[in-house]
Order: sequence, then C-alpha cells, then structure tokens
Amino acid sequence: MKLLVTACLVTLFSTNLLGQSSTPAMALIQVMVLGTYHFGNPGQDMHNMKVDSVLTPAKQAELADVASRLAKFHPTKIAVEALSNRPDFVSNKFDGFTAEKLSKDPDERSQIAFRLAHQLGQKSVYGIDEQSDTIDYFPFDKVDAYAKAHQQGAALGRMQEKVEELIKQLEATQKTKPVRLMLADVNDPARILSDHQNFYYALLSLGNEKEQPGAELNAAWYQRNAKIFAKLTQIAQPGDRILVVFGSGHAFWLRHFIQNTPGFQLIEPRDYLQ
Repeated sequence: MKLLVTACLVTLFSTNLLGQSSTPAMALIQVMVLGTYHFGNPGQDMHNMKVDSVLTPAKQAELADVASRLAKFHPTKIAVEALSNRPDFVSNKFDGFTAEKLSKDPDERSQIAFRLAHQLGQKSVYGIDEQSDTIDYFPFDKVDAYAKAHQQGAALGRMQEKVEELIKQLEATQKTKPVRLMLADVNDPARILSDHQNFYYALLSLGNEKEQPGAELNAAWYQRNAKIFAKLTQIAQPGDRILVVFGSGHAFWLRHFIQNTPGFQLIEPRDYLQ
C-alpha cells in the first residue's frame, strides 16, 4: 500500500513539474531608452544646450543615418516625451506627419521618433510623459531657497557649474562629431550614472532635521519617472520591442525600471549607434 501511495505521489509530482516546464515562457519586452538632448533649443530646462541647427542638409543626412541604425532594432512601438489623454496613450503629435516636416521642425521627437515611425510605416506613436497641474516634479526652488538660507549657496553653485561645464563640452563637441556619436556619448551607461549622481544624489546633502528639500526633489523626480514607466508597461505586450525617445535626464530611472522589472529587457542604443 505504501509503495502504491508513493508511486502515485511521484507520478503527480512529476506531472506537475512537466506541466510547469512545458508552459511556454512569456516573451520578453525589449526596451531601448534613447536619451536625447533637445534639438530645437526650447530653453525649458534649468540648463540648456545651444544646439546647432539640425535642419541643414548635412545634419539631416546624419539624422537619416541615426534612423537607419535604430531601424535595425525593429521597434514594434515608439514612445516619446509627450502627453496623451487617450486610454491607449497614442499621441496626436504624430497625426499628419510627413517627411516634408523634417525640413521645418527641429524637435528631436520629429527628427528621430517620428522620422523612424514614418520610415517603418507605423501609424501611431505613443505619448507616455507625465505632467501635473498640482504636483511639482522638480521642486528646485525649495532646494535653492534652503541653500541660500543655510549658507550652502556656494556648494549648490558648484554643482550647477559642473552641469554647465558638461553642457559647454557638448556644445563644442557637436562641431566635430556626427549626431549618432553625440547620442552614443549621451547614452553611455557610465555617463548616465555619473550625471545622475553628480546632480540628483548630490542634492541629498541639502537638508536638516526640519527640512529635506534635496530628498523631496529626488522623490518627486522619481515619482514622475515611475509614472512614465507605468504608462510604458500599459502599452507593452510580450514580445514587443519598444523605442523610448526622452530627454536624457530621464534615462537613469527609466533604465532602472526596465532592468528591475520582470518581463522587461534593456537594449543599449550605443550598440546601434557606434
């Protein structure tokens, strides 16, 4: 009797194992985060790079090369730094896009994301940005006020100077480097980490037992990027290959979420641009 029970248990256990192993695994969602600098000089960031016109024939040829290289990733969806009020997160900014617009609109969404979507024959581009009328996702004014009130204005100024130095280097480099290599540099994982540490994490030192403005800024920035990634998960299907074109400041957290969320795989844009 014991042998019969044991045999039945072994058979049941083996069947369960076989059933689990025979269930096909869900295909990974591959995501490439392409952090960009702003081509159109909108002047909306705290530190703004002065970008040479990307509408010249030479720059247009370079951007066509960027699109051709990114096309080898075979993206099934393209998402950009734009808002959408639709349940499917499709952005209306891509509506009516034609190749002729590339000679008029310097915005990096048009020059990279829309160009590539049009080239691939895709009908939609997704807007997964997050903004709020009630939440300040970058409360730097509180950081600045705290630093001035606690004799830390000079330390904050030095942090700002480091950022400005990096921007000046990019401005000089663009004179001799093609756009694809500029983007490759911006998306170097070591540089993404260093930039984040030297600004966002450096702000964590600004605070005391009553106020923590540096921590609050980091928390707010994290929240915005967490919501952006949440929207990405909501447009993604197993087996998708998604290109995300966003300002480079978002790259650290978006990469973090992709690398640490089951079912997602980070793809390096540098592998396609260098």
